[in-house]
Amino acid sequence: MANSAIVTLDLNGNSIRSNGAQVLSEALKTNSTMTALYLHNNSIEDDGAQTLSEALKVNSTITTLDLYGNGIGEDGAQALSDALKTNWTLTNLSMGYNLIGDNGVQALSEALRANRTLTTLDLVFNSIGDNGARFLSEALKANKTLTTLDLGLNSIGPHGAQALSEAIKINSTLTTLGLCENSIGPNGAQSLSEALKTNSTITTLELFYDSIGDIEAQALSEALKTNRTLTTMDLRSSSIGPNGAQALSDALKVNSVLTTLDLSYDSIGDNGAHALSEALKTNRTLTTLNLRNNSIGPKGAQALSEALKANLTLTALDLYGNSVGDNGAQELSDALKTNKTLTTLDLCNNSIFDNGAQALFEALKANPNLTTLDLHGNPIGDKRAQALRQVLQTTECNIEF
Repeated sequence: MANSAIVTLDLNGNSIRSNGAQVLSEALKTNSTMTALYLHNNSIEDDGAQTLSEALKVNSTITTLDLYGNGIGEDGAQALSDALKTNWTLTNLSMGYNLIGDNGVQALSEALRANRTLTTLDLVFNSIGDNGARFLSEALKANKTLTTLDLGLNSIGPHGAQALSEAIKINSTLTTLGLCENSIGPNGAQSLSEALKTNSTITTLELFYDSIGDIEAQALSEALKTNRTLTTMDLRSSSIGPNGAQALSDALKVNSVLTTLDLSYDSIGDNGAHALSEALKTNRTLTTLNLRNNSIGPKGAQALSEALKANLTLTALDLYGNSVGDNGAQELSDALKTNKTLTTLDLCNNSIFDNGAQALFEALKANPNLTTLDLHGNPIGDKRAQALRQVLQTTECNIEF
C-alpha cells in the first residue's frame, strides 16, 4: 500500500467484491503497518476469502479482520483455516452472518488446534448445528489462546451444547461464550450447568432466547452457588418464570461474583420480583439487574423497594415495560430516600401518573446519588412536568420523560 502510515482501513459496505479483495490481498502481502481491516458486507464470497487468506499467510501486522456478512461458505472457511495455521499475528476474526456451516466450522476447528494467537472468534449466524459444535468442542480442548467465542443465532441443539460443555470442563482460557438464539433447550442448559460447576475461567455466558425454562434455570442456579468466575449471565427471553427467579434468588444469596444479571422478558411476575428482592437484601456483588417486561406490578415494586433500602451494591435497575403504577412508584420513592448506591433507574412505560411522578420527584430532592431516571411512556400531566423542571434545577439527576 502506498500510504505506509495507515493502521486501520474501514471499507465496510463498499461492495468491493472478490476483485477488490484481490487488490487488497496483494497490498497486504507487502504492507507492514496496517493492524485492522474491516470488510463488513462487501460480498467478497469464497473467492475473496481465498485471496485474503493468501495474504494472511505472509502478512505479519494484521491483528483484526472483519469479514461479517460476505457470503463466505465452506471453501472460504477452509482457506482461512489454512492461513490461521501459519499466521501468528491475527487476534480477532469476525465471520458473523456468513454461510460456512458445519463443514466450514470443521476446517476452522482444525486451525484452532494449532493457532496460538487468535483470541476472539465471531461465528454468529452461520448455519452451525450440533456437528459444528462438536468440532469446536474438540478444538477448545486443545486450544490455549481463544478467550471469546460467539455462536449466537445458529442451530445448536442440546447435543451440541453438551459437546461444548465437555470442552468447557477442560478449557482454561475461554472467558466469554455466546449461545443466544440457538435451540439448546432444557438438556443443553443442564449440560452447561454441570460444566460451570468445574470451569474456572468463563466470566460471561449469553443464553438469551434459548427457551431453557424454569427447571433448567434451577440447574444453572445450582452452578452459580459454587462457580467463582461468572460475572455476567444473560437469560433474556428464556421463559424462566417465577420458579426460575426463585432458584436464582437462592443462588444470589450465596454467590459472591456475579455482577450483571439480565432477566428481561422472562415472565417472572410479582412473585419472581419478590424472590429476587430477598436475595438483594444480602447480596453484595450484583450491580446491574435487568427486569424489563416481566409483568411486575405494585406488589413486586414494593418488594424491590424493601430490598433497595438494605442493598449496598446495586447501581442499575431496569424495570422498563412493567406495571408498577403510582403505588409502585411511591414504594420505590421511599427506597430512593435512603438508598445510597443506585445511580440508574428505568421506569419507562409503567403506567405511572401524576401521584407516582410527584413521589419520585420528592425522593430526588433527598437522593444525591441517582444520576439517571427514565420515565418515558408514562402519562405524566403538565403540572407534574412543571414540577419536574423545578427538580431539574436542584438536582444533577438526568431525568427523561
